[in-house]
Amino acid sequence: QVQLVESGGGLVQTGGSLRLSCAASGGTFSIVAMGWFRQATGKEREFVAAISRNGGSAYYAHSVEGRFTISRDNAKNKVYLQMNSLKPEDTAVYYCARARYGSSGSNMKEYDYWGRGTQVTVSS
Repeated sequence: QVQLVESGGGLVQTGGSLRLSCAASGGTFSIVAMGWFRQATGKEREFVAAISRNGGSAYYAHSVEGRFTISRDNAKNKVYLQMNSLKPEDTAVYYCARARYGSSGSNMKEYDYWGRGTQVTVSS
């Protein structure tokens, strides 16, 4: 059974940084892409970033490009999201997701397992 557990969320001021982690267990981590999504209160879940199975390529939502960096450590079965220059509009629950394939993008249907999320709150 695949399990994804996010950590690293919290409260930060505008302009601050946070690093989210996602620990994966079960399945074969290194053969699939991974992604991060977020959902703000009252809004639909949206794509944030994705990384290919070997970490060679990454893809970002326009709203976070240049501020967020996705990375992975296949030896540790972990994926990370470094978030810099945070804005109040980044406030959301952040979810880690495992893709069905070796590379993936922004379509949620491409992901088959999801974590429970970690709250990120950016104060103004």
